[in-house]
Amino acid sequence: MLGKTTKLAPDEVLAKAAQYFGPTGLGLEAQDQGAAGARWTGGGGFVYISTCAGDRGTEVNLEAREWEAPARDFVSRL
Repeated sequence: MLGKTTKLAPDEVLAKAAQYFGPTGLGLEAQDQGAAGARWTGGGGFVYISTCAGDRGTEVNLEAREWEAPARDFVSRL
């Protein structure tokens, strides 16, 4: 599991994640999308991201299977 705090709002993080992991990015298929998290699947694995607004910014947690390297890359860009 990867985690990071960012100054972006939760909806901004999720929009960036959808661009990065979704059809226009890595081509994963959206399974669940909500106000605080989203899940994509494909290639025998998944990516799950959750967000929570806090006093010091947005806490972002990301779990991945078979997509660990792209997940680390995405978190590093936040």
